[in-house]
Amino acid sequence: QEQLAESGGGAVQAGASLRLSCVASGLRVDLYSIGWFRQAPGNKREGLSCFASGAGGSWVTPSVSDRFTISRDSTKNTVYLQMNNLKPDDTAVYYCATDCYDDYGGIWGRGTQVIVSA
Repeated sequence: QEQLAESGGGAVQAGASLRLSCVASGLRVDLYSIGWFRQAPGNKREGLSCFASGAGGSWVTPSVSDRFTISRDSTKNTVYLQMNNLKPDDTAVYYCATDCYDDYGGIWGRGTQVIVSA
């Protein structure tokens, strides 16, 4: 079965860094586009970043591109989201999906919680 599992979230103070992992099973991350999204309570889901399939490139949405980076390690079948200088507004559940733009209805993980305290 095809699954994604996020990990690496936690409760941190503002200014800290976290690296989120999206581990794929039943699929290869180099053959699928893998996107990162987040959703805070009361907010709509926000697309953050994506690593395109195959030899495709990656992007990070401008609102966080100065602090977040995406990377892919095909040997570990994992896509990472490195988040630096975290801010309280980054508090959300972070998801990965086989989708760059939340318009496909692909495979979604269950999410990992990130809480950033001032």
